Formats: sequence, structure tokens, C-alpha cells
Amino acid sequence: MKAVYLTGHGGNEVVAVGERPLPERRAGEVLVRMHAATLNRVDLYMRDSGAGITHTLPQTMGLDGAGVIEAMDAEEPGLHIGQKVLVYPAVTCGACEFCQRGQEVLCTRMSLLGEHRDGTLSEYLCVPARNLVPMPEGWTFEEAAALGVNHLTAWRMLVTQARLQAGETVLIFGIGGGVSLAGLQLAKAMGARVFVTSTQQDKLDRALALGADGVIHSREQDVVQQVMRLTGKRGVDVVFENVGQAVWDSALRSAVRGGRIVTCGATTGDQPGADLRRVFIRQLQILGSTLGNLDELQALTRFCAQQGVRPLIEQTYALDDIHAALDRLASGQQFGKLAVRIRG
Repeated sequence: MKAVYLTGHGGNEVVAVGERPLPERRAGEVLVRMHAATLNRVDLYMRDSGAGITHTLPQTMGLDGAGVIEAMDAEEPGLHIGQKVLVYPAVTCGACEFCQRGQEVLCTRMSLLGEHRDGTLSEYLCVPARNLVPMPEGWTFEEAAALGVNHLTAWRMLVTQARLQAGETVLIFGIGGGVSLAGLQLAKAMGARVFVTSTQQDKLDRALALGADGVIHSREQDVVQQVMRLTGKRGVDVVFENVGQAVWDSALRSAVRGGRIVTCGATTGDQPGADLRRVFIRQLQILGSTLGNLDELQALTRFCAQQGVRPLIEQTYALDDIHAALDRLASGQQFGKLAVRIRG
């Protein structure tokens, strides 16, 4: 089968497109003919170094994806051959204390597609039956693929960790990236007021068109001052943060007393100043988050179908054009998901 795979670590020279062995389906697994996947920041990390992530080269890239069931055991509840499905990217043990209480995102033996094991940028994929979720009716494979990482991450941040309520205010840093855009879409659909930041005016303009209630040009404006202007000097209920060190001080100072700061990333550094006095005097809650549980992906899929929320796809690339897609992701200029069409 044709796949995108890593032969080493470095730049695009280690990303190959070519033949890889067809995966062998075992009992309890489903063989999926993949139609689309989308790119995530971790794809760049795995290409560049993959440091700290146990993996074996060559390895097929890609965390999320969608396709059609090709082969499966005779009876798998809710699934059938020919069904369109999206992929939950975490393969978990099912036996540890966290899996037993439905928190498989904390599984002690989790292996992630495209990180610890072969991923979704291939013509075929084998995963346990529980890792597949039926696609929403009428969606493209590219849209469905995008739910599995960015939108799932944003859903857990807002719903599970921050417990966002209708009428509350949210500050989202770095609009344009996949997780931040998903956060804007979901928070608005939940009835929140949403303010976003970016260093690029065109991204702010596009965010306004998507429903943002206020925008802050973080290169030309003081984020905290603008948040206080937009909230009548109150601050926001929830800070949605995946940038890290460069914005951490602004994140802390933008939250209302008792506010929640939820973080899932540290692209600009992971060692910010703590400012502990602000944390305990203002009784701020700092919440870590990453990916989500399978039942959260199922709830997210239902919510998006009911509310008409669809991931924004900026551009779709052919499998052979993976280098151009990775370059676009690395540039940080994208507004929406970069999809890869594997078939069709």
C-alpha cells in the first residue's frame, strides 16, 4: 500500500511517499480503507526529532483520519463493512485504573497513531473496533478526519476541564491554528462570548467573520488591557491557551477572580514564570488537558452534527504533495486544517 512514512529525523528529506506493508488485521481489529487525514503540529515534531516518544523507524505518519470499513470480525456492534468512519487516535490498554474508569486519555500504556505506532497517512489502517466512530451524515472525509485531534482537544478543554457555560467569556490565544479555531467554533456554539488574539490582522478579520466577539492584535496591542476593555475591567471566565511561555503572564492577568486557565500546549516554551501569588490570591484554576476520551469524541461528533459545526479546511493536498503540506504547517500561516486526500 502507499503511505507517507519517516525514514529518519530532520526535514522533509526524511519524509517518504512510497510502498509499505499492508497491515495484518487481528481479531477485534477493523481494516479501514483511508480516504483522508489532516496534519497536526506533532507531525512536525515527529519529523524533526520525535524526542521522548518511543517509536521505531520507518514509521507511517498521521494521527487522525477517516475512511471506509473494508474488513472486520463478523459482529462488531454499531459497525459494518462499507461504513464511513473517523478514527480515535489513542489505542489504549483497557485494563489500567484510568481505562477502567473511562479516562483512557490517561492510560498508562497508551499508544498514539503516528507517534508510537503506524499512523493514518496510508491507504489502509488497522485499529481496534472501539477506535472507530461513525461519520456525521453529509460530511466530507476531510472534515470528519479533523475531529479526531484538534476538535477533540478543544472539546475536552472547554467542556470537561473548564466546564464552560453559556454566557461566559473566553479568551483564545493564537487564532488560526487548528486547536484555537476549534475552540472558537465550539465555544460560540455553546453560547459563550469569545475574544481571540493573533499577530496577523487577516486572521483576526477571518475570526470576526466566524463569530468572534472581539479581536486583539497581540503584536500591536496589550492583550490584558484589551481584555479589560472588552470585559468592563472584569476579566474572562476561561482562558484557552496552547502557546505557552510567551503568553503565560497575559493569560494569568486576563482571568477573572476564580477564573479557569486551560492549557494544552507550549509551542513557545514550557517554563514560564509562575506568579503564584496571583494564582492563590485570585484563586485561579490552572487546568492541563490533552486530546480526549473516546466518549468525548462521540459526544463531540453528535454535538457538531446537531449544531452544524464543521471543521474549517484551509487546503487539501494529494498524498504525493505531503512536503508542501508540511511546509505550510511549519510556516504558521494557515487558517484552518491542512488535509491530505489519500483516496478519491
